[in-house]
Amino acid sequence: MTATKPVADPSAARMVSREVHLQRLTAAYITAGLLFMLLPGTFLGVWNLLSISSTHTAASLSPAWIQAHGHAQIFGWLGTFVLGIGFYSLSKMGNLPSFAVSRGWTCFALWTSGVALRWGVNISEWHWRVLLPASAALELGAFLIFFRTVSGHRPTQTSDAPRARQPWMLVVVGSTIGFLATLAVNQGVTMYVAVLGTGPALPHALDQHLLMLPTWAFLVPAVWGFNARWLPVFLGLKQPSAPPLYAALLTAWLAAIAMAFGFVTLSTVLLPVAGLLAIAALHIFEPSIQPAKLNGVHASFPGFVRGAYLWLLVAAIMSVAAALADQAGGIWGASRHALTVGFLATMVFAIGQKILPAFCGGRVLFSKNLMFASLTLLNLGCALRVASEIPAYEGYLRQAWSVLPVSAVIELAAVTLFAANLAITFLRPPAHLLTQIERP
Repeated sequence: MTATKPVADPSAARMVSREVHLQRLTAAYITAGLLFMLLPGTFLGVWNLLSISSTHTAASLSPAWIQAHGHAQIFGWLGTFVLGIGFYSLSKMGNLPSFAVSRGWTCFALWTSGVALRWGVNISEWHWRVLLPASAALELGAFLIFFRTVSGHRPTQTSDAPRARQPWMLVVVGSTIGFLATLAVNQGVTMYVAVLGTGPALPHALDQHLLMLPTWAFLVPAVWGFNARWLPVFLGLKQPSAPPLYAALLTAWLAAIAMAFGFVTLSTVLLPVAGLLAIAALHIFEPSIQPAKLNGVHASFPGFVRGAYLWLLVAAIMSVAAALADQAGGIWGASRHALTVGFLATMVFAIGQKILPAFCGGRVLFSKNLMFASLTLLNLGCALRVASEIPAYEGYLRQAWSVLPVSAVIELAAVTLFAANLAITFLRPPAHLLTQIERP
């Protein structure tokens, strides 16, 4: 009698194949986000700031170019990261449908096309009355595919008892609703601008009022939600307190809605309240109850995460000052920079360099020192920008104009190091294979 050859478990093979395809999908989103961050995002932002500094006025630069930079940073970089991490994390946590990966690629194609088209239209003004709303439609369509896919997420049950929704999940869901609202409003205002016919840039007052939606209704709550999930593990903090976390989310939403309807002072007064509630809920500045998990990252990791929340408070407080005293856009600009670079970018540079290598094939970050250098330069550049933008724009100190280009170049160096560290990490073999190669 001949022995039969054992047959591999087909379900295990399917799981491995699905994991490989999911990692490739996530790597595509992260790579695209890095490209948007470097080229149409940071590089154009540096170019804009150099142009403004040379003339000592923001009026010399096209508003469409400024908005192209902002859209590439918020949607092209951070939005793409959120979508990629969303597909990966929800697939790992629960039971997404088998076609989730193929839908992820469809979403990727629509999203990156929409963001790239928006940037190109703002820069070139080519057929903008048609292509501007079309870019918004592509982005909204991509998000609806994402939303339809992840709404089928069902957490894996380990028992027959129903599993309660954890606070971090509800906050992430809240930020997702903010994302949808932002894209729906974006679709509406691009159609309004197309009918208005004055150019691809949104009117200044409208743009100012709507900037609160993608930041405080979407990105900031998304960070709070993922922090509530990861920081008890990464920093050894206590589990988040649900009531103040929900209150922070609600307050941030109210601030965004108030700003959209023109209640500027009320909106800005709510921002420090939301920030303090989130800090209290997440126990950011309380002693850790367990040692921080620093495997794969620089030892300064906890300090930069906590420092990001100081930037959040600075941004919120400066928004109040801007509502009361801004004359030439300097205080508003400094506040937005403290939020987008000081809080959001610092958090992405810190948390991202810990989780993204694992998400994209079980890799280990290439260089802890590059991580430290990128975070240090980012915070230094942000500090110089925030400190100099107010006296320069508001006319308090003419010499401050010479500091702005320096801050821009430092931040460009920071994002280049961040992108290079991740790019080299993705090009290296996964951790288990790297260990075998390096083993004597």
